[in-house]
Amino acid sequence: MKKLLKLTSIILIVTAGLGIAKTVHSSSNNLIADESHGGMNHSHKKIEIPTDKPVPKVDLVAYKDTMKGWNLELKLTNFKFAPETVNQSSNPNEGHAHLYINDKKITRIYSNWYYLGNLYPGSNKITVTLNTNKHEDLISNSKMIMDTEIIEVTAQK
Repeated sequence: MKKLLKLTSIILIVTAGLGIAKTVHSSSNNLIADESHGGMNHSHKKIEIPTDKPVPKVDLVAYKDTMKGWNLELKLTNFKFAPETVNQSSNPNEGHAHLYINDKKITRIYSNWYYLGNLYPGSNKITVTLNTNKHEDLISNSKMIMDTEIIEVTAQK
């Protein structure tokens, strides 16, 4: 039984290394990537902020958690999270955020704080975009409303 378990573990590690397994790995908290969008170049509609509306802004701040992983804070201006109206009519100043790790969509975010488990060793690009209730990307002056932080993780020995 131990040999079978060890062989299964080796196969999982090899397939994950080849990109066959669609996960973002952490030592104790695996985050399943949302592969339905094909990364940052997904096919959501874009909504330009009307000139008569205040332009939303997001500032992403990553804090190393004292136990493990990372705490992400989304500081918002002119935007509010509205999970109660998801998939309903769009408003350019409310909705949700999308979280990407290394250009792969991980999840939606409906509040100002999100816990992120351990990341792969090396450079990790963490991006959040602001999106309407109908999931359209919010843009201003033809640029997506988003913020990115790079988290460098050293390999544990």
